Amino acid sequence: MNTLPPEQLVQHLQWRYATKKFDPSARIPAPVWAALEQSLVLAPSSFGLQPWKFLVIDDPALRAQLEPKSWGQKQVTEASHMVVFTVRTGLDEAHVDRFLDSQVALRGGTREALAGYRGMILNSLNGARTAGRLDTWQTHQVYIALGQFMAAAALLGVDTCPMEGIEPAAYDSILGLEGTGYRTVVVCTAGYRSADDKYASLPKVRFPAAEVVRHV
Repeated sequence: MNTLPPEQLVQHLQWRYATKKFDPSARIPAPVWAALEQSLVLAPSSFGLQPWKFLVIDDPALRAQLEPKSWGQKQVTEASHMVVFTVRTGLDEAHVDRFLDSQVALRGGTREALAGYRGMILNSLNGARTAGRLDTWQTHQVYIALGQFMAAAALLGVDTCPMEGIEPAAYDSILGLEGTGYRTVVVCTAGYRSADDKYASLPKVRFPAAEVVRHV
């Protein structure tokens, strides 16, 4: 596999910023978007359980409903694409078993051979559930997927803006998530920056590497 030169990786990440103003006329080409969807599918998660769904909001009318529930941020309606990251709440045995069935189907072997692994996963989930932190743990996994999506977009020259400035309960209602076992966590819009977005040319404000990276 060809590797990206280190300096190019840094250039892409320097180029990336939380885009405040998108060009509404600039659409992400279908092959590029397909690759970005795969970056979500391929995102890592604890035990590989993938406790999420990614809702790509294509309907302009639906996005217009979501804008006022997003603190009026225009990225929701102006960006080429919009993804709502949701988490699977109350992760249960059925979800684990579905994951293990998929593993057997793809890798071979038997469910019986995975009994010990299944027990380890369930013990971890049940321990987190008892401690009242199961959904918090799984929500953290969603942010791993968000990070991978944004990095992949930067490498493809696509702008993004992660957005926690939303009303999750309102999103759940508008998107029909109530009662599905999934709830809204965070949003990311994607597209191409407007030529007059003043934030595009501002230097990044970051603490020096020596302050935030420690070798021990």
